[in-house]
Amino acid sequence: MTVNFQYVNIDTSASLSKLTEEKLEKLAHKFEFLISAQVYFKQDEKDHEAGKICNIELSLPGPRIFAKSNKKNYEMAMLETIDDLTKQLKKRKEVYKTH
Repeated sequence: MTVNFQYVNIDTSASLSKLTEEKLEKLAHKFEFLISAQVYFKQDEKDHEAGKICNIELSLPGPRIFAKSNKKNYEMAMLETIDDLTKQLKKRKEVYKTH
């Protein structure tokens, strides 16, 4: 699976990219039909309490799957986003099994 990262108005983090890629690879092993992932890390200037945003869009057969989280650090946002994607992928896999 191909993973593309974009850091919007923040510095690039190799450790965050590596951790995210490891988590997405686990998803790719579990759900073989994944093609690629677009990962965006952003800073919300208006939200000083949380404001760390992680968007992930997965490319797969059929409609794309998207999830977004806003937490107080990027690691927590990324983990919550991947949890949301996992739930969506389980539902999608059930649809594939019925056909």
